[in-house]
Amino acid sequence: METAKKILVIEDEQDIQTLLDYNLSQAGFEIILCENGEDGLLLAIESQPDLILLDWMLPLLSGIEVLRQLRSRMDTRDIPVIMLTARGEEGDRLRGLDGGADDYVTKPFSPAELLARVRAIIRRQTRGYDAKLTGGDIELDLEQKRVKRDGTSIHLGPTEFRLLEHFMRNQGRVYSRDQLLDSVWGNDVYVGMRTVDVHIRRLRKAINITGGPDMIRTVRSMGYSFEVRD
Repeated sequence: METAKKILVIEDEQDIQTLLDYNLSQAGFEIILCENGEDGLLLAIESQPDLILLDWMLPLLSGIEVLRQLRSRMDTRDIPVIMLTARGEEGDRLRGLDGGADDYVTKPFSPAELLARVRAIIRRQTRGYDAKLTGGDIELDLEQKRVKRDGTSIHLGPTEFRLLEHFMRNQGRVYSRDQLLDSVWGNDVYVGMRTVDVHIRRLRKAINITGGPDMIRTVRSMGYSFEVRD
């Protein structure tokens, strides 16, 4: 049975929350509701929804600022966002789209039209999407956030999971510490070079717990790569 797609609704108007909750739930989506920007941003990071419906005007943190922070983070930058707003001016619409929104709906809106847009974006996101990545005897399940090696479950922290996903999507390619910081941590996250080494050590220790060959190769003076070894 296919897992229901998860939608985070960040909207402070109770009537609109109720409308969205009812219509999207009836359409088979799992709904998470939030009333302000600060909590919405935290929920997006923690719950990793398949799509976010984001109001422009929010308490504590504006919708456009929530969008900016979502797009600055490696773990949330690819989550589709539809902006909801009472503003109909073209300048505001373009500002939202330029800020990284995938679509823009002006209130009042037709629930049927919004649902059609939600389904279109989710179809676009899932088309060609690999739910599982494999490399040798390692299997990474992106939907369940689980890793197995030779059938044995491997526990990884969020950063190690993203590192492994990045490596497994780009097997055989060598990445410098700078490139890994950019790809896995994101441009706006300021951490030291040695942080990469620490997380690489943790990842290597975790995936080698079964005693299989070490697939994380250290390339002297260059960086790291993921290579399947017999």
